[in-house]
Amino acid sequence: MDAFEPLPEQAEAKRLLRAALAEGPAHAYLLHGPPGVGKRAAARAFAAELLGEPERVLRGAHPDVYALEPVGDQIRIDEIRALRRDLHMRPFEASRRVYLLLGADLLNRDAADALLRDLEEPPSYAVLVLVADDLGPLPPTILSRCQLVPFRRLSERAVRSWLAEQGADESLARLAAGRLDRAARLVNPESAARRVALLEVARAVYADPAFDPAAASKLLLEGVSARGARAKGDAERENEARGFEGRDAEQRVRRLQRGAERDEVLASLEELAAWYRDLIVVGVGARSAALHADRLAELAEDATAERLDGAERACAHVRATWRSFEEFNISAGLALEALLVTLRRELAAA
Repeated sequence: MDAFEPLPEQAEAKRLLRAALAEGPAHAYLLHGPPGVGKRAAARAFAAELLGEPERVLRGAHPDVYALEPVGDQIRIDEIRALRRDLHMRPFEASRRVYLLLGADLLNRDAADALLRDLEEPPSYAVLVLVADDLGPLPPTILSRCQLVPFRRLSERAVRSWLAEQGADESLARLAAGRLDRAARLVNPESAARRVALLEVARAVYADPAFDPAAASKLLLEGVSARGARAKGDAERENEARGFEGRDAEQRVRRLQRGAERDEVLASLEELAAWYRDLIVVGVGARSAALHADRLAELAEDATAERLDGAERACAHVRATWRSFEEFNISAGLALEALLVTLRRELAAA
């Protein structure tokens, strides 16, 4: 059994990576696909097989594996410069060195330009393994210099199996939409509590005559702040454990906190869009297609015929806000309050 065997599904990606091992690796690979489907685990498994010491690689103890993860919402040029300096060091123990660049789609422009130089002419002993959730932000020049390895969403059965292993409610599998990161969020107690608050707001938009968009926005922002505070505490503890000090350590904490807050806003918007989508699905009699399988009773109560048109427009507004927040540096508070005002207008009349 090789290091890929424990990974769920992804037969095509595993086939391509095993073929690379059998035929001899190229200088660069790009594992791409949705978040939470096993790309990072597969990248580490590939490194383990390349170096022939799976146990050491998988526990992060091999000196010939260099892993770079984004801190916050970007990978900056200083981090790529550090990788490039390391890239020109000979292997310590193995015959090659493996460089894992996780979150490659978060390279800013300067960092991507700097990385391109070594993708063009890497040392013969180096194998670069990039991992990206989205190919869109990556320059074509980087894509053309990598062997592409596609990953797909996991089946509902695979997610159900994972939830069962956690002792969690398997009905959440559909809402996870083929992603184990979403499944993990759904079963995490703190995230689950934030989800309850979010769905209360989603329903209050059309069910509560006294709904106040400003107060609802404040409630959602409290959840965002709580996620950021947890990330800040984790980063501070890691800084202390690894001996990081000074300005760089402080910047690292701030970037991780901002990244966690951004992720929470995006996750909240995804959940809102899914709720209003489910109002439509249940309203037209397709209950089996609802994502919120654990909330069917509430959806059946709320999905009145007169709400369907408003729910469709609500979905569009939430997705537009998601895109704006993803692409532009807009204020979460202003974006959420403006969205809730719009949702109230679309749904309250019904």
